Amino acid sequence: MSDGDPCYASVADLCRDFGSRALSPVDVARAHLERIDRLNPMLHAYLAVLADTAMAEARHAEEEIGRGEHRGPLHGVPVAVKDLCFTRGIPTTAGMAIRRDCRPDYDATVVSRLRQAGAVLLGKLHLCEAAGPEYHRDFPAVVNPWSASHWSGASSSGSAVAAVAGLCTASLGTDTGGSIRTPCTMNGATGLKPTWGRVSVHGVFAMAPSLDTVGPIARSAQDAGHVLRAIAGADANDPTALQAEVPDYVADPPSVHAVRVGFDPEGALGGVEADVAQVVREALATVAHLGADVREVSLPPTMPLAADWGTYVGTEAAVVHEQTFPSHAAEYGQFMREILQGGHAVSGIQMARIERERRVFAGKLAALFDDVDLLVIPVLPLANLTLDRLKQLLFNPETLPDLLRFTGPFNFSGNPTITLPGGFDSYGAPIGFQFVGRHLAEPLLITAGRAFQGATDWHRRRPPI
Repeated sequence: MSDGDPCYASVADLCRDFGSRALSPVDVARAHLERIDRLNPMLHAYLAVLADTAMAEARHAEEEIGRGEHRGPLHGVPVAVKDLCFTRGIPTTAGMAIRRDCRPDYDATVVSRLRQAGAVLLGKLHLCEAAGPEYHRDFPAVVNPWSASHWSGASSSGSAVAAVAGLCTASLGTDTGGSIRTPCTMNGATGLKPTWGRVSVHGVFAMAPSLDTVGPIARSAQDAGHVLRAIAGADANDPTALQAEVPDYVADPPSVHAVRVGFDPEGALGGVEADVAQVVREALATVAHLGADVREVSLPPTMPLAADWGTYVGTEAAVVHEQTFPSHAAEYGQFMREILQGGHAVSGIQMARIERERRVFAGKLAALFDDVDLLVIPVLPLANLTLDRLKQLLFNPETLPDLLRFTGPFNFSGNPTITLPGGFDSYGAPIGFQFVGRHLAEPLLITAGRAFQGATDWHRRRPPI
């Protein structure tokens, strides 16, 4: 256990200590709920805390483990889910005031699978409106625990803040253009955007269905691997879920020895601010020291798809929201209102051109993975992303693509990526970087992440709260 604090214990630590009776799932759940009660009024990571049901689930887990009925690594472990994930009888807002009282009559598949694994569900996590980058005016913004003046990331900000602040052991986020990866880099969390279709999206409120993914956010790659194994796999309720077998993601020794790691100096660092570039270079030096075969490559251009992301997402989102938009347009925030209005105006020819660019990018990227196993890239090109600076970038069509150029294109291609903490900028804010893999390369991404985190301690740094 980390420093004797159960709120910062790993999945493996909790699994071991629950089995030996050194820790009680009830006591660990109570410690998390007390910490949430103390810090959530400041951080706003949770929209709903399920204290009574969480304690009941913890008691049930403790009884089962005591009888020798251990379900696996997540049994009794406190988790939380982004409030896009349906929970039976519990409001699922998607960060939208218009859905404040929406109570689904079933659980999302990912929620059901966490329950089947014996995890203790602490609550529903805050997010930007409809999984976009802006909070609805009726909800308080999630606060970055490292600095209240800095961005907490995009849509899955509550999921990342809860994990790094010790308000859960691990969480679920979703990612349509970077919404797992940007909160992880801004808050010093570890997050995995799986291959498109690796995790069922049944019962998860959509943003743009052909880009959406659900994935784990945690404090380490190993913990993310445990969560991914619990939630991944085929689902009869989701025909887009892949049929591929789900492996044990933490079975292999953590190593990058002889792994071919590709790096494009211009494509990855061109126009990137110095603090970010330094983190990426140091990450490359670390994996090279660990025995990786670092090779120079040429990334296919990412800016064209980043520039088209809003158009494409707006069109798919317009279908998702057709029952409430434009009929209730006044109840939406500025960003979602504008992206949906834009989606209604997109022509079939525009969509066809973007689809063509999408297929070309995906094809070139797949060919690149004939020569390398992983790519190293930033998450964001900018450091010191204060809230004031973000406002200037977010609503500017000329600068928004720059925020998306290392994230959105990999939603278009469906490739998995893992975001790892890699350092801090000159202002003390965390900076992460990504490993990108070929489709279904999650085992390698997690193994590489574990190797990197075995050689560094960035993921162990805690915010000053």
